Amino acid sequence: MRAAQLFAPGEMRNIELERPEPGPGEVLIRVEACGICGSDRHMFKGEYPTAKPVTLGHEFSGIVAGLGAGVTALSEGDRVAGDPNVPCGRCSFCRDGKPNHCTELKPIGVMRNGGFAEYVVAPADYLAKLPADLNPLHGAFCEPVSCCVHAIDVARIRPGNRVAIIGGGVIGLLMVELVKREGAGEIVLSTRQAARRALALELGATHSVDPSADGGTGVLLALAPEGYDVVIECAGTGETFLQSMAIARKGGTVVPFGVVPQDERVMISPFDLLTRELRVEPAWLNPRTLNRAAELIASGALSLDRLVTRTIGLGEVPAVIGAPPAPGEIKVIAVP
Repeated sequence: MRAAQLFAPGEMRNIELERPEPGPGEVLIRVEACGICGSDRHMFKGEYPTAKPVTLGHEFSGIVAGLGAGVTALSEGDRVAGDPNVPCGRCSFCRDGKPNHCTELKPIGVMRNGGFAEYVVAPADYLAKLPADLNPLHGAFCEPVSCCVHAIDVARIRPGNRVAIIGGGVIGLLMVELVKREGAGEIVLSTRQAARRALALELGATHSVDPSADGGTGVLLALAPEGYDVVIECAGTGETFLQSMAIARKGGTVVPFGVVPQDERVMISPFDLLTRELRVEPAWLNPRTLNRAAELIASGALSLDRLVTRTIGLGEVPAVIGAPPAPGEIKVIAVP
């Protein structure tokens, strides 16, 4: 089968592999769609740890093509989406109900072969069954939406809250609709791209701002002089992390969500955190939220078609991941 594998930082290419076989409790999936994530670009550049070589692709959906021993909840021909973050189930974090912090976590598409291939193997217990008539491209959104759902849980948005979203990529735009569903009174999205600002307003943001002039802090605080009840940082830079804390109101909540390169450092003031009583609570991965995301997507509650910029074949995956996002790009999905 064809697959796009990462061999070293900056080195990704298409190869032929043997089609995998599902083991006990596993399912073989014929991949219909696999989204390209900002994390894939971090992995390509060596900014996020991975196995090597490894087939990237953690936002996959497809059709069940084979069942391992003991799998009874699924049948061949079922449409499914995968949770790539498979925990060990034995460590103290797993026992405490925090599988996203599993000490032996080996995510599909990161530490084991993923969805930029014609077939992928995944544990049956970490798959969500999707409607047979669901658009396959929508299935590929289950993993990123499940991560967003976890961030919304962490944020604990109350009706009427003023919420700022930093970053207008696919995650920031998904957050607009999810925050709106929580009953936020004002939703402000900050991004440099005018087309994304316009789309954010169409998706439910009350304001969208361009941070180009002063990094965005001044224009954001002009809309909320006392600061925001909740700030969700989706851009994944040290600069926007600091900005998120600067625009939160006293007693407010900051949710770091974007993946900042692991070697990047910023300076913060403990005195400022103390006296403003900021709650800084990151949202990491998607603990037990895949099925909720799949239900949201199946219900048609999210405007996913408006987020898909283009589809590509497997042969194009290395070039797309190895390049910066194209102008106007929101979501690129590989279709084997």
